[in-house]
Amino acid sequence: MKKFFKILLVVLLVFMVGFAGYYILKSNNKSPITFTTEKAFKSEIEEKAVATGKVVPKDEVAIKPQISGIIDEIYVKEGQQIKAGDLIAKIKVVPDVSSLTAAKNNISSNKTALKTAEINLKTQQGVYNRQKTLFEKGVISANDFENIENTYQQTKQSLEQSKINLTQSRQNYDIIKTGTTAGLGSIAQTQIRATVSGTILEIPVKEGDQVIQSNNFNDGTSIATIADLNKMIFEGKVDEAEVGKLKIDMPLKVSLGAIQDKEFDAKLKFVAPKGNEEQGAVQFKIEGEVALDDNYFVRAGYSANAAIVLQKKQDILVIREALLQFDKETQAPYVEVKIGDQEFERRDIEIGISDGINVEVLSGLTDSDEIKVWNKTEPLKIKSTSN
Repeated sequence: MKKFFKILLVVLLVFMVGFAGYYILKSNNKSPITFTTEKAFKSEIEEKAVATGKVVPKDEVAIKPQISGIIDEIYVKEGQQIKAGDLIAKIKVVPDVSSLTAAKNNISSNKTALKTAEINLKTQQGVYNRQKTLFEKGVISANDFENIENTYQQTKQSLEQSKINLTQSRQNYDIIKTGTTAGLGSIAQTQIRATVSGTILEIPVKEGDQVIQSNNFNDGTSIATIADLNKMIFEGKVDEAEVGKLKIDMPLKVSLGAIQDKEFDAKLKFVAPKGNEEQGAVQFKIEGEVALDDNYFVRAGYSANAAIVLQKKQDILVIREALLQFDKETQAPYVEVKIGDQEFERRDIEIGISDGINVEVLSGLTDSDEIKVWNKTEPLKIKSTSN
């Protein structure tokens, strides 16, 4: 009998040890994190491309002089509204000595030519008068008289041309010396006037600065920049991965860094045919016409972001993009679906467009499936110690 109790005691002891080991093993295998779940839901998604850039005037005109010299006076200020033809500045000419000397010599040459033409005309007029008398008396033929008359008329024309040349040489001398001359009136080259109406954006020169004329070999010095601030465009750049989805007249939403809580409507009007590599990525320039709001004053050069809606879907099944996991080998998307208390199984799904927060679910899930929030972490519990 005692032997029986000993055997029973041993069996009970073995059972208790086994049960304790099983319990400890089970406790060690249990996850320290309690995972929560979420469900798919119906919503709308807009797939957007964001372009960074700035807003600039649609038409910006640089005013440049037609003669070199020194800024004598400036009559306008930056930010001032002006009209085409308004006086902007006046230039004082500093004549080039060699050009002035050449122009002066040209006047002397034309004076000499004029005197010679006057002498020739006087001589030819005497010949013409004598030959005319002889012709009237029938001494010379009509053919000979016509030749004499023709020479006389040519001499008169030469005199007139000499007068014109002398006048032009004097005007040229005045222009080289002073920048203007009698007869030019309102088109004096020393007066710099606005060619378009708008706002003065910039005056990069000041009184006393030397300026260079605009010609075929030199762009010239900009005296002022004028633009119509009522017509603005967005200039920005998009990545090559998105440029293929863009189409002319696509709507844009433009946000300005200087104007908070306000979006301006715009339309895409230009996509560059050629991209430029910037920091290892190819960027394409785009432009969009911005519809301004009279309640806001938009200055040229404001930094801006433009959101371009590439796709928009409504009433579709979506999940938070954070719930997605990707196969390490195939990169195929999947989620973990609840099948029991803290038990989950892998479910491969097909996804569509995304807005960076939510992603469309094309297949593999229903709105009743409970999806594991796999990236949840528990806060660390740190024991406080007191001295």
